[in-house]
Amino acid sequence: MRVQGPGGPGASWDSGHTELLPPGHRVGDWVVTEPIGAGGWATVYAGRRAAADGPGAGAELHEVALKIMPTSGLAPRQARAVAEAARREVEIGVRAGHPRLVRLLDSTVLSAPDHPELDGAIVLVMERARGSLRDLLGAGIAEADGARLIAGICEGLAHLHRSGWVHADLKPENVLIGEDGAVRLSDFGLAAELTTGTHGHGPPMGTLDYLPPERWRAPLGELGVEIRPSADIWALGLVIHEVFASGAPLFPGATPVARGAAVQEYAAGRAPLRMAGGVPEFWRALATDCLAPTHAARVAHTAESLLERIAARQAGGCGPRGRTGRLRRTARTALLALAACGAVGSAVWSYAGLPAGEGGAAARVGTAQPPLQVRVFNAEHVCQGRTDRAPQCSLGLAVDPMRPYVAGNVVPTRVWHADVLDADCQLLRGEVVIDESDTRSTHWFRVRLPGADPAADPAATADAVAWLPAVRTKDRPPLPRCPAPAPTR
Repeated sequence: MRVQGPGGPGASWDSGHTELLPPGHRVGDWVVTEPIGAGGWATVYAGRRAAADGPGAGAELHEVALKIMPTSGLAPRQARAVAEAARREVEIGVRAGHPRLVRLLDSTVLSAPDHPELDGAIVLVMERARGSLRDLLGAGIAEADGARLIAGICEGLAHLHRSGWVHADLKPENVLIGEDGAVRLSDFGLAAELTTGTHGHGPPMGTLDYLPPERWRAPLGELGVEIRPSADIWALGLVIHEVFASGAPLFPGATPVARGAAVQEYAAGRAPLRMAGGVPEFWRALATDCLAPTHAARVAHTAESLLERIAARQAGGCGPRGRTGRLRRTARTALLALAACGAVGSAVWSYAGLPAGEGGAAARVGTAQPPLQVRVFNAEHVCQGRTDRAPQCSLGLAVDPMRPYVAGNVVPTRVWHADVLDADCQLLRGEVVIDESDTRSTHWFRVRLPGADPAADPAATADAVAWLPAVRTKDRPPLPRCPAPAPTR
């Protein structure tokens, strides 16, 4: 597969461009339309089929996600790790396909000798999702919607485990929401095959906030570290808590390492498990079982058994006090039980999540509503108690929420921890921002600049507003959606 720029085969590459693949670049049968997000090993772009009548037209999706995994410039060991991660993604896509796993459409290696930064990059073409579970958490999720999401995650995990795989990196960012509103598990680059029947081996990597206690001290052998299905169950327990706690982490600490230390204290019996007060009783019990401190105590709680408990609870009554006794049901039965309670539908998201359609009045663009206030939050603890407005503790407001949140995309006006700003609307899918404590979100609020009064000078309205990343506030006011911001340069 060759890479072609937007100007055709002879177009020059802009070496100063910050994106690996600018919009308009062609990758085989696909054209890059916009960046979606980036991680440690890959960058994901939205793409569309280059020609509606091209090969396979009508047989596959026209809107896709392109996962680009560069290998150039890496040390041989790093390049092998990237290739191995891609191999696992492809193998699961081929051998373990399921409605609750993101669909792999194609894979290839780029041949771009004129662009060394792209030459040899691995490309995975996947179905495009509407967003991730992480996008939904900050606004709050109704219990019925949360039940549907968690049942979908359990169904995906149960299938993976039956197929002989452990996900090994379950977290809200890797739980995608498809265009049909259903869950799709994604990102299998760290997945481990259960070669022994009880465990597999994988690289000593993972997202620190979702590692089970035993992984923090797991010995590194010739094949890597041992990985068991119970690791996915631990991560599921943390996800359940976040679903019903508006994304708040369960374990205390300002950084992932500090929260990992809290996990060890809990596993050693020196600290209790303290869940947020808003987690409903049934889900609190389910999460507690998932978070048993040892693998041996956790192994009885499989994804399938958890799904059966959810089905039994729904069959016994849709309210919070439905019975939780075990009931032998299939995964499909569990989802049907949820549907009977009104938890499944094509338009379950209102303001509380990514809208499946236009939603209600509270979700519509342009709804007349006075501004609501948000309080600025700085994740740096040393800045939270200061009142001297020290420059090193100031935070920036963005000019354009669709561009990277960097120095060249902020207004001159600075804000500080505990400042109160007026917000008039929200954007759910802007540029991703990660704060100092590794909280990640694509959610933004349009705010009025401190001291600005658009009523006094209506012509200056555009200059009187800026954008606050949602990771810079703990508030989630019920604001209407913002119209798509005009592109800036």
